[in-house]
Amino acid sequence: MGRLASLDLNLSLPQDEYHERLSEAQEKIAVLSEEIRLSKRSAIVAFEGWDAAGKGGAITRLVEKVDPRSYVAHSIGAPQGDDKTHHYLWRFWRRLPEAGRSAIFDRTWYGRVLVERVDGFTPEHAWRRAYREINEFESQLVRFGHVLVKFFIHIDRSEQERRFHERAQDPLTAWKLTEEDWRNREKWDLYVEAIEDALERTSTALAPWTLVEGNDKHFARVKVLETVVRAFEEAI
Repeated sequence: MGRLASLDLNLSLPQDEYHERLSEAQEKIAVLSEEIRLSKRSAIVAFEGWDAAGKGGAITRLVEKVDPRSYVAHSIGAPQGDDKTHHYLWRFWRRLPEAGRSAIFDRTWYGRVLVERVDGFTPEHAWRRAYREINEFESQLVRFGHVLVKFFIHIDRSEQERRFHERAQDPLTAWKLTEEDWRNREKWDLYVEAIEDALERTSTALAPWTLVEGNDKHFARVKVLETVVRAFEEAI
């Protein structure tokens, strides 16, 4: 059984507990972010997950009560401009946070071993080499002093389809849904294989993965925020 299959996607939170724990975690993150700023530390919170898994919603709650001057959020898509002419990690090196700030990545350097692997954008020898490159990259970040937290938000296939239809019917979210999103569902098993390989090869002592059961958005958001709280507290 793979790591994804071992997750209990039935986990959920009742409404009242969700709001209580969310608010408590948000207040702690606001205070801890200020302590990180004063200590001249920096933090990197990296999100991967299925399309419509809830990465954006988790990020919104993560920063809702944080001083906007203390963080920057990056939404990562296909490389453009100068990013296309450099090593794939270059565009992440240049987006690392300065001392006292946090950087949040909505999709990350793991695109090399996920979408680029599955869609054939990168030769096999290159994406296989990337596991070592990523581990070395993350090791350098942590040893330098960055706080690094990595999340993969998992939902099942039927929940993703439900959310796709929900998005399509809402004028405020329909723009998020593309033909590519629907096509990627046909590659679900290939993505599972790629995700499992990434989790197995890049969850290290210095940079472990946190897997998030995402079928219930409330449960997922609280798990993300409380994990960040623990990571910040340990660092400080």
